[in-house]
Amino acid sequence: MNVPFSRDVLRISGTHSFLLAALVCEPFPLCIETSDGEYCQGMSPGDLVAVSAPEGGSVEPALMLLELVRTHHLPLVVLPKNHPGSKRIPYVVSAGPEIRTNCSIVRGTHPEQHLICSSDELAGIALSGTTEGIVISGIPTGMSWDIIKPGKY
Repeated sequence: MNVPFSRDVLRISGTHSFLLAALVCEPFPLCIETSDGEYCQGMSPGDLVAVSAPEGGSVEPALMLLELVRTHHLPLVVLPKNHPGSKRIPYVVSAGPEIRTNCSIVRGTHPEQHLICSSDELAGIALSGTTEGIVISGIPTGMSWDIIKPGKY
């Protein structure tokens, strides 16, 4: 399914979790901070920024986090495996031309930007960005999606 839009945000909702995704509108270098160093990934219009809330929660902070990366180019921080803080991270971010949800990775510890930690109910979703919208596949049965207009949560 292809969902056309530009500045809006796609929300995929389960019964206890959600995933937000939006298109990058301008090129920028996304810096990714790890315990071993820093690397930068080029972001281009049509790429995606996604925020996953594996345990649910409020949409507003997830939208703020998405915009901090997409609009204000905030760097991403990747925690080392077994870091105690990973259990307390309510929202995780991923960015790139394609993003896949996965429930078997530890949130906040995966530096590869094509994967994002999700709940088991939203696992297996694939999102691909285009300059016109987002191509979605693998939405599990019973999950819903909608478009959030800026300022309308």
